[in-house]
Amino acid sequence: MKLRDIAVAAAAVAIVAGAGGFGLARLTGGEPSQEAASEEAGHEGEEHAKDGSEGWAEAEEGFVALTPNEAQAAGVTVVSLLRGGGQEIRLAGRVEPQPSARAAVAAPLGGSVERVHVAPGSYVRAGAPIATLRSGEGAVLRAEAAVGGSQAASARAEAQAAAAAFAREDRLLKEGIVARQDWEAVRATMLKAQAEVRAADAQSQAARARIAAAGSPGASGRMTVVSPISGVITAMQTAAGGFVAQGGTVAEVTNPNLVELVFTAPAMVAGRITPGMQIVAQGPEGTEYRAVVTGVAPDAVEASGAAVVRARPTGLVPAPGAPLSGRVVVSGSGAITVPTDAVQTVEGRTAVFVAEARGFRARPVLTGRTANGQVEILRGLEGSERVAGRGAFLLKAELAKGEAEHGH
Repeated sequence: MKLRDIAVAAAAVAIVAGAGGFGLARLTGGEPSQEAASEEAGHEGEEHAKDGSEGWAEAEEGFVALTPNEAQAAGVTVVSLLRGGGQEIRLAGRVEPQPSARAAVAAPLGGSVERVHVAPGSYVRAGAPIATLRSGEGAVLRAEAAVGGSQAASARAEAQAAAAAFAREDRLLKEGIVARQDWEAVRATMLKAQAEVRAADAQSQAARARIAAAGSPGASGRMTVVSPISGVITAMQTAAGGFVAQGGTVAEVTNPNLVELVFTAPAMVAGRITPGMQIVAQGPEGTEYRAVVTGVAPDAVEASGAAVVRARPTGLVPAPGAPLSGRVVVSGSGAITVPTDAVQTVEGRTAVFVAEARGFRARPVLTGRTANGQVEILRGLEGSERVAGRGAFLLKAELAKGEAEHGH
């Protein structure tokens, strides 16, 4: 059955239904309405057209005769061309924690666990205690710092005494009571004492810095391990009574609000996505999230050469790990684009079916890039035409059938 016959058959169903209504009106004694009479006249015109006498063009090369109504009945849609303006690109992605959203809380010194302050699932703020440790090494550091402080204090006292002796010796030198050789000896003693003060102070400061880096243990070596970020305790690696080595993980903390949306973009469109663009994403439950593009890494996916697009949520924050579908509107390239369904291969050439008053005519075109269900048309169309979109393959099949019959 030809495409035109399929369309006419679809119309005939409507005709039969209308005729049934007309007969019922006559059987009940009523007269047919003006609408029914007009419809009957229209059907007569359709039957006349079916005979091929009038209203249908002779077979033309590359042309499929089909009225708009018949095209609609056969499932062939007609679409306008797109040129310039914005284009919506759809991306697939997921929700990932930001690099600063995770923290592994480590023990600055090895020691035994005296107390655990939180449990998995607990929310903590930055600086909140996680666990209390007792470290022998911490006690040693505190003792060293105390000794260093005492040495620095003693050096300062000696330097003050040396400075006072030099002041007295300098006065006596000016009065001519002491020899200059004695004055120089006292001065050298003072300078040495001042150098010792500087060295003792440096050692004391270094000891205090080591204590701070070690979690500021007390004199007994007791220290409190705190969370560096606000978030949820996702894991505890220690328990009261246990031992943790220096640098060992005590707990893991994650901030669920510090996430980013990570999408994969085809290489051909990645260059049109730039930081600052708006992305509207949708989660599996249908909730929409809005985000701003923060970076595009081209060729990040080595296997396909695709780019990775990262975006920061600006409103609602989706849960980490959730899959997403996103869409971003980018500026148009200025080229004419048609749906991918519109592009067909006719007699070995790429073509689209341009809608005319009496049907569709295959027109050869030169295509460019394909993205987001659209194909660029580089040559062959002016931009004002309307073409067959979904169902264009039916026109191709009908054209091939007609040419085969003509060959016989």
